[in-house]
Amino acid sequence: MPRALFLHRLPTPIGEALALTDEAGRLRAFDWSDHADRQQVLMRRHCGPLDPEEAAAPAPLQDALSAYFGGRLDALSGLPWATAGTAFQRRVWQALTDIPPGGTLSYGALAARLGMPKASRAVGLANGSNPVGLVVPCHRVIGADGRLTGYGGGIARKRWLLRHEGAAFVDRV
Repeated sequence: MPRALFLHRLPTPIGEALALTDEAGRLRAFDWSDHADRQQVLMRRHCGPLDPEEAAAPAPLQDALSAYFGGRLDALSGLPWATAGTAFQRRVWQALTDIPPGGTLSYGALAARLGMPKASRAVGLANGSNPVGLVVPCHRVIGADGRLTGYGGGIARKRWLLRHEGAAFVDRV
């Protein structure tokens, strides 16, 4: 558990991002300001009852986000992050980081990669509880038929992110 949390508000082309880092500069949560309530629930679950202190974002976080939204699509991959969660959730979240920018994977394919081909629903639940979205790219998971599926930041953001990355998907919900 972290000893301190810092809340950073960052402008992006798709809305204000809320990032939480710990005393070591590791990302603990990433979400959008219009989903602050969900972030607060996940933050308490993963970091305990700490109240974050508002602060300027660390330069590496600002630089990585600027680079990503500026077109350097791999810029977020080097950001340090830490989460709580179950061992299964952490396996799913780690596996998400193996989906490259511009790539997508279905829940079933992700479950198969984890050696659990019948666990697509469990993978979906773990994907949906990812506290460090965008950096751990849960937006790259789509339906088996190529359609967009749910995204905590909203389908419009998911669509934008996948287009930004040049991913192929069926643009119908």
